[in-house]
Amino acid sequence: MTAPYSPVYPLVAPGRQTPRVLSIAGSDPSGGAGIQADLKSIAAHGGYGMAAITALTAQNTVRVSAVHVPPVEFLRQQLDAISNDIEIDAVKIGMLGDAAVIDEVRSWLEKVRPAVVVLDPVMVATSGDRLLRESAEKALRSLLPLADLLTPNLPELAVLLGEPEAPDWASALDQGKRLAAEYGNTVLVKGGHLAGSGCPDALVNTSGLLRQDVVEIAGPRIDTRNSHGTGCSLSSALATVQVMTGDWEASLREVKPWLLEALRHSGTLDVGHGSGPVHHFHHQQVLRPGDFAATLWEQARAELDAIHGLGFIDGLQTGSLPEAAFSYYLAQDAIYLNGYSRVLARASALAPTEDEQLFWAKGSRQCLEVESELHRNWLSTRDVSVTTGPVTKSYVDHLLACSASGSYAVVLAAILPCYWLYAEVGQQLHGSYVEAGSPADHAYADWLKTYADEAFAEATRTAIKLTDAAALAASPTDRAAMVEAFAQSCRYETAFFDAPRMFS
Repeated sequence: MTAPYSPVYPLVAPGRQTPRVLSIAGSDPSGGAGIQADLKSIAAHGGYGMAAITALTAQNTVRVSAVHVPPVEFLRQQLDAISNDIEIDAVKIGMLGDAAVIDEVRSWLEKVRPAVVVLDPVMVATSGDRLLRESAEKALRSLLPLADLLTPNLPELAVLLGEPEAPDWASALDQGKRLAAEYGNTVLVKGGHLAGSGCPDALVNTSGLLRQDVVEIAGPRIDTRNSHGTGCSLSSALATVQVMTGDWEASLREVKPWLLEALRHSGTLDVGHGSGPVHHFHHQQVLRPGDFAATLWEQARAELDAIHGLGFIDGLQTGSLPEAAFSYYLAQDAIYLNGYSRVLARASALAPTEDEQLFWAKGSRQCLEVESELHRNWLSTRDVSVTTGPVTKSYVDHLLACSASGSYAVVLAAILPCYWLYAEVGQQLHGSYVEAGSPADHAYADWLKTYADEAFAEATRTAIKLTDAAALAASPTDRAAMVEAFAQSCRYETAFFDAPRMFS
């Protein structure tokens, strides 16, 4: 998952951090392209989106069945209504349709002079169909010098130069250089129309505005039929992020991973029977209660299977485990619980509610008072070394590092496996002991009985619920960190149960 950027805002008025972005484009009632895609892209990148509609279409994911172009005077009224009231930080221009519309937009741009102008010259569809009348192409070329960034697809790049479409990436870059030199702006050359597993993009500027004439950013090609509105989404996202970064390369490096994931997750939308839309808000998925816990459980199950297959667990279950192995386990567990109690105390300090503070504080106290007492009673009658083992040290260091992150959610994810996996393992061990008739001569009978403690089972259920709730309130970045912290703790739990094998 890509981390959200923390940009500076050189082009935004002091005190503002929300780019005000105007899309001048056609309408797609199916929501996948045009102003609908633009507004989603702008919102997905933290901008405030506005729209002036150049054309109304009747279309879906399969085809465009009709286009209606409103009177050009009405377009001017839309543009004036917006700019007379709202300061515009960036403009994205898409479908224009005819020469009269283009001339009206050019006249308005010359008057308003927005700080960022991105022109997506909608001329040729992915299918190869021409979307702009040939009589309007000359008018469109007169608009190009007013744009800071041009984002044509390869067929459109060729039309703007009056040349055949580039057959390969090198030819496409050469065309991009010549178009940038002719109009004095930056051109985004896109590799989406080329064959191959890669899908590179490149910023091209020959007047020194970039760190070099061609800045290429590689990327994989996403295998999906859902590419409707990809160009619209990319250009409007770039317009939004550019307001915040002031650097086209930084903007593209932020937007490209977002678009790749929008394509990768497009199938989850299940929209239409043709080329569906991309998933603009894939990074802002709304979690329902229980969703995150279910995700964690899938990770825990693999470690539980590994734990149940360990010789230590088998020996503990049958009573055949050598006493030296069990004593080593208890000695390490006593050391671990001392560190674990500190992390539980940290969770209590970070908890947002009094009930949660009390819950984690109680867990911390029980580690020291109840659990540790059981360990001391066994160990006090035996000659057992209490030197910290490597697995114990690594596990505690991991927990302490998570607690130092300052994120309540990450701390909970890190400490949860010690509740959850321990409870699951204990339940099976105690169940096997009962099924065997609860033999009194079982060497570890007293310990197996403690696994049936309903109070600990209830505490485990509460810990799961609190962790799931913390994930609902967490940022995508924190949720990703939670998954990693939980997974690492699960791995340490398995290693911890496996550490006594040297005594078996």
